[in-house]
Amino acid sequence: MGEAFRLGGFGMYPTLFFGIILFGAALGYARNPGKGRLLLPAVLAFLTLTAGFLGFCTGIVTTLMYAAERPEMAAVVAMGTAESLINVCLALAMNVIGGIVVAVGAYRRGRKEPELTKAGATVASSG
Repeated sequence: MGEAFRLGGFGMYPTLFFGIILFGAALGYARNPGKGRLLLPAVLAFLTLTAGFLGFCTGIVTTLMYAAERPEMAAVVAMGTAESLINVCLALAMNVIGGIVVAVGAYRRGRKEPELTKAGATVASSG
């Protein structure tokens, strides 16, 4: 894993940073699921993916600029593309983990809502 992180380059750092914050926000939602609390994990998931794709794009640009000066370096382009894709893989993995945690919160919220609806119906019919 450390080697993959090194090969991914600088773009791995913001992707991991936003992914860790996403995981924390997803945990917060899973612990206390509420309608308004879902926005933060959703935005952070998008931000994590965006950081991963930005790392990918900067890696591809660097690879192609290097290879443009050396036309015989087709293997360098292939290796650089593979290394750049590690950023996207990290972003996707962080989103999957965050998505699983958010799904737990959504499940918990779904189990709480029928109780709230029943209580609300009782109060409404009494008043």
